[in-house]
Amino acid sequence: MTTPQGILFDKDGTLFDFHATWGAWAQGLLTELAAGDAARAAALGDAVGFDLATGDGQGSFRPESPVIAGTPDQIAAILLRELPEWQAGPLVTLMNDRAALAPQAEAVPLRPLLTLLRGLGLRLGVMTNDAEAPARAHLAAAGVSDLFDMVIGCDSGHGAKPDPAPLLAFAQAMGLDPAAVVMVGDSRHDLHAGRAAGMATVGVLTGLATTPDLAPLADAVLADIGHLPGWLADRGLPQAG
Repeated sequence: MTTPQGILFDKDGTLFDFHATWGAWAQGLLTELAAGDAARAAALGDAVGFDLATGDGQGSFRPESPVIAGTPDQIAAILLRELPEWQAGPLVTLMNDRAALAPQAEAVPLRPLLTLLRGLGLRLGVMTNDAEAPARAHLAAAGVSDLFDMVIGCDSGHGAKPDPAPLLAFAQAMGLDPAAVVMVGDSRHDLHAGRAAGMATVGVLTGLATTPDLAPLADAVLADIGHLPGWLADRGLPQAG
C-alpha cells in the first residue's frame, strides 16, 4: 500500500457521531413539517427510515435510512411524496437551515486528533453528502475549520458519493495521487466511492453500519477515527506522540 499523504473524511457518522447529532435534527424537522400532527410526523419518519417512537426520546434511524448517506435533494424528494403542499427548493432550504443548527457530537476529540494528523504532514479534507454550507458551519462550531485543506459538499460542483468524482477533486486539488489518499467513512457509500477513486478505504463504527457491512469494502474497520494514528503508523508514518 502507498504511504498515505492525505486523508479525506466523511462528516456525519465519522467526524461526528451520527445518532447523537442527527436524531435531534430529524425529530425536530419532521415535527415541524407535520405542524405538530403526531401521526403525520410518524408517516414522514417512516418515509425516511426514522422512528420517532423509539430510542431516547429523539427517535432512531433504521439502518436502511436514506438520510445516512443521501444528499439533501434526495431526502427532500422522498419527503415531498408526503408533503404535497411543499416545493423542493423551499424544503431543501429549510432542511439545510435546520442542519446548520444541529448540535454536533464529536466522535472523538477532534482538534487534538486533527492537529496530530497535520503534524504528520498529511493533507486533510472533508467530503460529505450534506450541503457545503451546513458542513462548514458544523466544522466551525467544533473549532476545527482551520485544520482542513478542503471541504466538499454535495452541492460544491463535484457530485456526491458514491460517485468518486468529489474524492478525485480533493486529490487533484492537493496534488496527490489518489492511491496516496485514505477515504474514511461510516457507510458503504463512502467506501464504494473510495474504492472507485483508487484510494485506500477505512470504515469506522460511529455511524449505523456494522463491521460486516463495511469490511468487504475496507482496508480496515476501526471503532472510531481515534484509532487512525496507530493504523497509519503501520503504513509508514511515525507513531503518534
